[in-house]
Amino acid sequence: QVQLVESGGGEVQAGGSLKLSCLASGGTFSGHGMGWFRKAPGKEREFVATIRWNGGITYQSDSTKDRFTISRDNAKNTVYLQMTSLKPEDTAIYYCAARPLYESTNPYEYDYWGQGTQVTVSS
Repeated sequence: QVQLVESGGGEVQAGGSLKLSCLASGGTFSGHGMGWFRKAPGKEREFVATIRWNGGITYQSDSTKDRFTISRDNAKNTVYLQMTSLKPEDTAIYYCAARPLYESTNPYEYDYWGQGTQVTVSS
């Protein structure tokens, strides 16, 4: 059983930056592909970024690929999401998730989820 805890959310003005962290425990972190998803009020859950167990492959959504960067530190059991040039439409609860080994953009392929961290971008 893998437990995931996100942190680093908050309120920031448009154009600002935030770095989210997701700390994993209870399993072998390096054996999991990781993903970031977000859920805004009134909208469906949306894929943001994903990374392979060894960090060798990453994918990001078209809406964030020029502004957000996913990375991981297996020694620290942590995956990160560096967010820059934030826009009001990035406002959402951000969730990290884990699945065996490989990256995926499909939330239904993930076995474990964190509780989420709120990101609010004001104009």
